[in-house]
Amino acid sequence: MLSHGLVTLLSAAVLTTVPGTAAARPANHPDPGREGAWAGYSIGRSATEGVPRSAAPRAGGVAGMDVSGHQGAVDWAKAWADGARFSYVKATEGTGFISDSFSQQYDGAASVGMDRGAYHFALPDRASGAAQANYFIDHGGGWLPDGRTLPGALDIEDNPYGEICYGMAPQQMSDWIAEFSNTYKLRTGRYPAIYTTTRWWDRCTGANPDFGANNPLWLARFAPEMGPLPAGWDFQAIWQFANSGIFPGDQNSFNGDAAQLERFTL
Repeated sequence: MLSHGLVTLLSAAVLTTVPGTAAARPANHPDPGREGAWAGYSIGRSATEGVPRSAAPRAGGVAGMDVSGHQGAVDWAKAWADGARFSYVKATEGTGFISDSFSQQYDGAASVGMDRGAYHFALPDRASGAAQANYFIDHGGGWLPDGRTLPGALDIEDNPYGEICYGMAPQQMSDWIAEFSNTYKLRTGRYPAIYTTTRWWDRCTGANPDFGANNPLWLARFAPEMGPLPAGWDFQAIWQFANSGIFPGDQNSFNGDAAQLERFTL
């Protein structure tokens, strides 16, 4: 379908800069800190104004959550008792960061009966799509048709460390995403989900519609209404609708019932 991306530079604990790349994070964005960025980083901490802090599952969907090292050790039994039935867990970022909390979070979700999957925070200006897909799979982001594992997810949103589109033109970005997606499919047999915002996608890929046919959409929008979808998708698989609420981390709703969620893992 499409092709390639760029080169690497990221250390495990400290995210270094590539020569010629701005080091400062975008204005008005929270500091990623030593745990790196997270799904929803680019939406900001104040974007849930108007969304109740007790944000409950959306009617008609299956309730879920996503977490990263910023949540630390999660009380999975409580999250299950409160109604969460699936979770995405941050595994990696770039090609040099692995979440210290990944095992507790990923295995903990499974231990209480949740469907769970891993996500990768993309840094397209640091390494190629293939390199980052392989790094993700090699550090917990794989997929098995076991009825418990959600497809790995590519978190592609505003650059936490520089220019919003990572200094890449829309075709370059599209090629990078395609390389990540195709590498993941080649190694696991499953296309990854894509986590993004409509604003970022339409700006940074030039509203590329090519991914909607294969990659499930995990839409990020912290608001009472979902709003327009990115180019190429007719519906979302998951909607991340708030960054706090009844569950630890971000609040999500799967677009379907429990049986459809089970099919999503296969």
